[in-house]
Amino acid sequence: MLASSLSREVRRAGIPLDSLTPLGSLRRYAPDIGDVSLFGVAPPAQHQHILDALAALPSTTDVTTRDQSSITVATHRGPARVLLSAPETAGSRLLWLTGSRAHVELLRQRADRLGVAFGPDVPAGTEDEIYRSLRLPFIPPELREGADEIDAAERHALPALVMVSHIRGDLHMHSTWSDGRDTIEGMMAASQQLGYEYVALTDHSERAGASRTLHADSIDAQRRELDGVRRQFPKLDILHGVEVDIMPDGTLDFDNELLAGFDIVLASLHDHAGQGPAELLDRYLRAIDNPFVSIITHPANRSPANSAGYEIDYDALFAAAAATGTALEIDGAPGHLDMDGLLARRALAAGVTLVIDSDCHRSEALARQMRFGVGTARRGWVEPRHVLNTRSAADVRAFVARKRAHI
Repeated sequence: MLASSLSREVRRAGIPLDSLTPLGSLRRYAPDIGDVSLFGVAPPAQHQHILDALAALPSTTDVTTRDQSSITVATHRGPARVLLSAPETAGSRLLWLTGSRAHVELLRQRADRLGVAFGPDVPAGTEDEIYRSLRLPFIPPELREGADEIDAAERHALPALVMVSHIRGDLHMHSTWSDGRDTIEGMMAASQQLGYEYVALTDHSERAGASRTLHADSIDAQRRELDGVRRQFPKLDILHGVEVDIMPDGTLDFDNELLAGFDIVLASLHDHAGQGPAELLDRYLRAIDNPFVSIITHPANRSPANSAGYEIDYDALFAAAAATGTALEIDGAPGHLDMDGLLARRALAAGVTLVIDSDCHRSEALARQMRFGVGTARRGWVEPRHVLNTRSAADVRAFVARKRAHI
């Protein structure tokens, strides 16, 4: 939020920067962000004027550090650093400052073998120029983790990564019927404005640990309200869904008779209930075996910087999801960003269908959290063909129907 708000403020102030690009872990959509650093390109003669303008922004409460080409400012949302580069070295500096360190080190070693100049001051206007000099195609920032991305690039085997523009609908969001801030109408208006073809309203079931939940005796009332909202948004295919909790004994919060009335059912394991890996996995497997459960949300239930999530046998989870036609979610909520990186790649290798959702509770955050979800998916080498909600609404409904056909 800090990076995007600062970028908007720079544009409104007319500061002569074409754009501000996130750096480091922020640009790579890594779950743990060390700091907020942004990168701008301008002729050196303009640097001091730009730094003066950044120091004078309304959001700036203090200037912590400043030199010839960078400034760190304090804001009410936290500190942010802006680094400026001359156009002729912008590509090399951007690559160097994006990282990861492991990726940059592998590039440096490759440059040494090829006898090519490499470093933050090498003349290169774009990152493409650097990769071409190293006889490689451009490697997207989300893949730059120092794993096997350079080997894949050499073999011309990099994935055609999913983008926000591929997403046709959001299948996980909340309203005031549970712990959302906005009404169904407000969430649908924002979804339509984003150009979605379909969405699913998926409020929490009654025994979830949320501040408010959807009670069984309120489902019909919510359905009636949703029918009215559908008439307001005839171009938006609205699915009536629910995010149902997986209870400690492996049963679901709502019984199958209630679940059958929803267009789509998401199942979540929010409370570990003091259980170990085997018991947690068993709860997931029982939910996956339920023909009404179409999606398992945020499978690791992690919280970046707070909890790494469950340590379960994910290969067994992935095998069950693939065998039953159950999708697993990549969740864009900042409190989850789950499944990340290697875990998503393992799911793909097992043949799992993925879904990328916002898990949003506020209308103005729908776009931002979907962007986080897509960024997290890209870290896992996810392509559009792997993702349920890059497909049509008819395809989504058919996906749900295929599993329910086994009742």
